[in-house]
Amino acid sequence: MKKITPNPPVINIFTIAQDIDTETLLIHASETLASLNAMTTDLAFKLEDSHRQQLLASQQLIVLSELLIERVLNMQPFTREPPQP
Repeated sequence: MKKITPNPPVINIFTIAQDIDTETLLIHASETLASLNAMTTDLAFKLEDSHRQQLLASQQLIVLSELLIERVLNMQPFTREPPQP
């Protein structure tokens, strides 16, 4: 006889609070990318040849992402009001 088991509830280990405003989210994303940029740059200069080139290419994509976020932060008039339900 087969025992029917219900699906376990979905558990989100890492979640972002719903009441965080867009500006704060973008600032944290920008800071995370800046940290990743510093780490990849440091590591790239410890590597040689193609591994170094690949890491520097990744670092360039990180910088481009930082620029995109900074552009949005500079263009968007943000308010500190919580989002409406």
